[in-house]
Amino acid sequence: MAFLNMPVFSALTDKMRWHQTRQGLLAENVANAETPGYRGRDLAQYDFADSNNAFSAASVTTTATQPNHFSVSGSANSAFGAQRMANFEITPEGNGVTLEDEMMKVTTNMMDYQAATGLYTKSIKILKTALGRQA
Repeated sequence: MAFLNMPVFSALTDKMRWHQTRQGLLAENVANAETPGYRGRDLAQYDFADSNNAFSAASVTTTATQPNHFSVSGSANSAFGAQRMANFEITPEGNGVTLEDEMMKVTTNMMDYQAATGLYTKSIKILKTALGRQA
C-alpha cells in the first residue's frame, strides 16, 4: 500500500479538489455580479463521510453561454453537486449576486483550503518521522 493512497490522504485530496471547484464557482459569481438576470451558484457542503474517492474523476471544463459571461464549470450537474444559490436580495439588474457575500465565501473557502493543505503537509511529516526520515 502506497502511503499517499491512505484514506486520510485521499479524503484530504478530495476536500482540496472540492475547495478548488468551489473557488471557481465563486469567481464565476463575482465575474457575473453585474450581468442582468444572472443567478449565483455554489456547491453542496463537502462531507468527509461521503468521501470514497467518488470525486477522483471530476473535471472542470470552460463554457460560456453568452459572449459577455465568464464560466469555469461545464454543467450544473458537476461531480461536486453545483447548485443554484438561494438569493434573498435581488439587485436592480435582476441579479441575485451580492459581492459582499461572495467575497466572504471566497475568504472562508480559501482559509478552509489552507487548513486542508496544512493537515496534508503535517500528515506527511508525521509519516516521515515515523519512518525515521527527517525532512
